[in-house]
Amino acid sequence: MRGWWREISGLVLPVSCGGCGTPRVELCEECRAELHGGAPRRVRPVPEPVGLPVVYAAAAYENAVRAALLAHKERGELGLAGALGKALAGAVRAGTGQVGAAGPLLLVPVPSARRAVAARGHDPTRRIALAATGELRRGGTRAQVVAVLRQRRAVADQAGLGARQRQVNLAGALEVVAGGERLLAAGRVVLVDDLLTTGASLAEAARAVGAACGHEGAAFGSGQAAVVAVSPSAFEINRNCQ
Repeated sequence: MRGWWREISGLVLPVSCGGCGTPRVELCEECRAELHGGAPRRVRPVPEPVGLPVVYAAAAYENAVRAALLAHKERGELGLAGALGKALAGAVRAGTGQVGAAGPLLLVPVPSARRAVAARGHDPTRRIALAATGELRRGGTRAQVVAVLRQRRAVADQAGLGARQRQVNLAGALEVVAGGERLLAAGRVVLVDDLLTTGASLAEAARAVGAACGHEGAAFGSGQAAVVAVSPSAFEINRNCQ
């Protein structure tokens, strides 16, 4: 029935593949395979910012993956969130390993600037994180989205900035909302972003979570690294916020 409905809606609405533009399909099988077909892999930005834990890529930011991510993010093709969330869930599983008694995975989206969210009409990272939690739950992993990060000051547009410039631009820009530390204490924190470039955003998010949890300056230790990814991306602070 779902396939039949997509065929009918494709005759009425201007639907095309978010990866390659093939008509009458939201994401074709070839592009879906490019997004989901590979195993998540560990990646490191160069230079690597201080405080960035181990990072795993769900898929490389190129070709159909890049096109689908931009279609969701910039053109509002919200139906792609499910496929992107499935890729994110795979990266989260790869980075977190076996989840035991440490509590549920708490996916914390890295926030976009308010003006960017207003211009797009949606928050793409949060939407993908919500889709990922659904995928994780269907696989038996306890997970939920905890959107406790916010920008405490305005930042410049990151486009065109180098690695060092991005770090300076984002330094001290994020904070955990009042009371957020109590929510973070309920499980294992996984920071989520839709794209990894220099790692500056994830490193700043880690700093903000660490400050809220009383670990500021601890850098979380090289043995406490963890998760995740390019397109989409995430990473875990393998320490409870307690």
